[in-house]
Amino acid sequence: MKILVGYVPTPEGEAALEAAGAEAVLRGASILLLNTSRGDTFLDNRYANSEELAAAETKLRERGVEVTIKQAVGSGDVAGELLKAAAEEEVGLIVLGLRRRSPVGKLILGSTAQRVLLEAPVPVLAVKVPSSRDD
Repeated sequence: MKILVGYVPTPEGEAALEAAGAEAVLRGASILLLNTSRGDTFLDNRYANSEELAAAETKLRERGVEVTIKQAVGSGDVAGELLKAAAEEEVGLIVLGLRRRSPVGKLILGSTAQRVLLEAPVPVLAVKVPSSRDD
């Protein structure tokens, strides 16, 4: 089995990475780490640099998880890139990190996570960043 994790170097991305690593260990799966963004160049700070990708890879390999890293640049369609990778790589699970949203923000349609949740051909594990209120 292969698990796809949508990774950006943010607390949400780190939460997704942690959850994907735990699932991979539990299921004996490998991980496809996909780093992409709405931006069209690597100057967008949501694109992970080589040090951030190396650190993510190390975290997973220390758990005994095989990992493949891909970066998609330029499409601007994060959900589309995740869904495309899920289909092409025949993954069995997608893991996404969610950011906190205001009540009004939750009413707005079109978020990346919402599109992936609705259109994914496989189960999606959506994780949020723990806060002191979640303890």
